[in-house]
Amino acid sequence: MKKNTMNTILSLIANIDTPEAETVRTELTAELNKNAEKAEANRKLYEEAREIVLSELGETPATASELYEAVADKLPEGFSKSKVQYALAHYWETYVVKHEGKVNTYTKA
Repeated sequence: MKKNTMNTILSLIANIDTPEAETVRTELTAELNKNAEKAEANRKLYEEAREIVLSELGETPATASELYEAVADKLPEGFSKSKVQYALAHYWETYVVKHEGKVNTYTKA
């Protein structure tokens, strides 16, 4: 179920005073909190990895794979090559210059 849907249900049943409505409110609130905690942990993970990956980036263009290989042993556990690639394209685009080609390369902004 999407976050927006859960919030809508919570709004709709906010003033219903039955044990069933209370159970649904409790479960939806717990699910929303769990998702928020997971998102916050993920943000921290990407922030930690950003500093590590960008420290390897310089004037010489490098692919996401090359960057990953250079810092793999320093990255947080579970931070994969695909996460580095995704972050370069979507989260860290203000920190890098993307050079498009058959394989995209990146330099420090």
